[in-house]
Amino acid sequence: MRVIVRTVSELCITVGALIVLFVAYVLFWTGVRADGAMNDQIDRLHRQWSRGRAQPTAAAPGERTVTARRPEPYRRGEAFAIMYIPRLGAGWHKPVLEGTGTGVLKKGLGHYARTARLGGRGNFSVAGHRRTYGDPFKDFPRLRPGDAVVLTDGSTWYTYRIDKGPYKTVPTDVGVIDPVPGKSGYARPGRYLTLTTCDPEWGHSHRLIVWAHLDATQPVDTGEPGALRR
Repeated sequence: MRVIVRTVSELCITVGALIVLFVAYVLFWTGVRADGAMNDQIDRLHRQWSRGRAQPTAAAPGERTVTARRPEPYRRGEAFAIMYIPRLGAGWHKPVLEGTGTGVLKKGLGHYARTARLGGRGNFSVAGHRRTYGDPFKDFPRLRPGDAVVLTDGSTWYTYRIDKGPYKTVPTDVGVIDPVPGKSGYARPGRYLTLTTCDPEWGHSHRLIVWAHLDATQPVDTGEPGALRR
């Protein structure tokens, strides 16, 4: 009997240690690796832009366009923009990569490939982890209508303003990233932004959504937009 009790006790200790190690991996190590990967993506973008290889997107009607060169398609798995959300902290900025696969979302935020280009007509839609892999959207519920979401592709600043959300829905509600997203309140085509993340914080049974419209654009060489200077 003592042998059985001792064996069971040792198994429990081993299982407990494995659980602790797994939790440490999920909470700490994936974050360390993701932070390194995101910083690497941002550094690569800055190097690329410094060589004059930014990929411009057409500005909204009546707004100054940096270049008339036709934009190249985004390459799956590669970063093409940096996102800033002042509401989430003065130092909050993340790379945006093409695609929403598991490997992509370990390196930053992911652009839904079938949606509009940054600044373009339609609905530019982006997903990010709520928890693990750097917790990019951990504070997503703090977002409010009127908040700015600022992006740059190296040649242009794009400032979007949130109109609605966070809105809770189910993963099968794919209409949230339609060109005119359902339940967003938008009635006609425009230049929109949709952000999505998982809910609850440590689960994925639902999604949280915010919708925004393109409020302003300006060339990078004119300085940071006002939303980042406040």
